[in-house]
Amino acid sequence: MRLNQKWLSQLPVDKIISCRTVHGGDMNEAYQIQTDKQIYFMKVQPNKPASFFDHEKRGLREIAKANVNTLSVIASGQIAGDAYLLLNRLLPSSGSQADLGKLVAKLHQHHSEQFGFGDTYETRILKKDNHWNKSWTDFYINQRLLPEVEYAKKVGRWNDYREQHFPKMVAAFEKYYQRHPVVPSLCHGDLWFGNVMFSNNMPYLIDPDAVYADREFDLAMTTVFGGFTDEFYAAYNSVYPLKPGLNQRLNWHRFYYLCMHLDLFGETYGTAVDDILSNF
Repeated sequence: MRLNQKWLSQLPVDKIISCRTVHGGDMNEAYQIQTDKQIYFMKVQPNKPASFFDHEKRGLREIAKANVNTLSVIASGQIAGDAYLLLNRLLPSSGSQADLGKLVAKLHQHHSEQFGFGDTYETRILKKDNHWNKSWTDFYINQRLLPEVEYAKKVGRWNDYREQHFPKMVAAFEKYYQRHPVVPSLCHGDLWFGNVMFSNNMPYLIDPDAVYADREFDLAMTTVFGGFTDEFYAAYNSVYPLKPGLNQRLNWHRFYYLCMHLDLFGETYGTAVDDILSNF
């Protein structure tokens, strides 16, 4: 979409000099807004209410409360039927993976009494149920895994192999957590390397899908698409040591991300989903 002057004039900033399209992910239109005093980053979701960005705003503010570097919410609302979220803009720089590891460990040391985030919101294909739950196994199975499996069945992306092995993975997951309870940690929720930025040589976490979860849920995502180095994991572990056997446990969390991509993009991700299920 192209934002005209009438649309831009309704933003709560003065003296806009320019507005240009920038990369901002696959869900939103994204723009750089320059005024005579400041440069902003803005997301726009056409034909959506102002509440569309409520979950992201809450996530950014919750991460900030944990004293973890992230973007600041400047304003949000609706203009001409389009939802918008105005944020500060970061100037990219280089940075240290060790600093990033320590930052994520600091995020995960911010705890809650229950799992979830207390809201429900729509993704591109599903409603994501973040209502509070005292049980990690119940939350993860019923509020994360089963909805995406049901969607895969609905659109013909489930097969007999997946139907046979998925319950075995769930059983292994339940058995482990019956003996190893975990505390809810604040998680970014979509921690691939594209949601990390370095600015002024410091790491920032951007575009969160925040949730209180087992911290290994976040760490699993860091292993799906790469970008995080051994230095990252060593620094994380030095701040917030992990329990032995992590690599054996990551599969049931990787499954969530890969099955979501199966739902979104089809059998391109089918082999990766089946590879995980082959361990069970």
